[in-house]
Amino acid sequence: MNIKKSLILFLSPILAVYSLSALAKAEEWPAVTEDGLHLVESSKMSVVYVEPGADFAPYKRIMLMAPEVAFKKNWERDQRSRSVSKLSTSATTNTKKIKRDLAQEFETVFTQTLMDGGYVMAEDSAEDVLLVRPSIINLDIKAPDRHGQGRTNSYTRSAGEMTLYIELFDSETGDLIAKALDRRVDNPNNTGFYTWASSSANKSAAQYIIKGWADILLNALNDAKNTPAASVSESD
Repeated sequence: MNIKKSLILFLSPILAVYSLSALAKAEEWPAVTEDGLHLVESSKMSVVYVEPGADFAPYKRIMLMAPEVAFKKNWERDQRSRSVSKLSTSATTNTKKIKRDLAQEFETVFTQTLMDGGYVMAEDSAEDVLLVRPSIINLDIKAPDRHGQGRTNSYTRSAGEMTLYIELFDSETGDLIAKALDRRVDNPNNTGFYTWASSSANKSAAQYIIKGWADILLNALNDAKNTPAASVSESD
């Protein structure tokens, strides 16, 4: 079975039940999900669920699916309303391009990080292949580049924020082994410094956040390999 083709891309039902605001309140998340994963403490990610007794030792290769990207609700409408020049729809930010570019950047950074960490990237399912299915949700770019007449310079304290929802599957059986949710904000400490809002600045902020997530995944996989029978009671 080619799980890359057969899996339907959708976010877990847990996201439809629990608000993203619950990320800061771990006690509001269920101890066990409907698919049998257990909530574990983590110092690296906001919410982490793992299958009891999960063994990551057999996985030598990674199949990384292209991430789905979704903006924060009403993001595009809010961007239009903030435009004092009343730009036409064709001149406003190209949301499809933003999503496409962010997905490509995500794949590039994750692939390079995992390969540098000793993993081989795979195209098809096999016993030693771990399938990684990521999604970027709640994407909120504070000051995207605008094109067309009426373009002006703008400055911002933060490029924005985004949340990663990631699932790990056995590529051959399709069994869900682990999943996690994590929100990251550019300039989270609000240092008070303003920077020029541009596509290059936004890209740099996104790269920094994505690289952090890629490092977390790599380190988690390496740690799990050293403990073949993963215990759901242990924290990162």
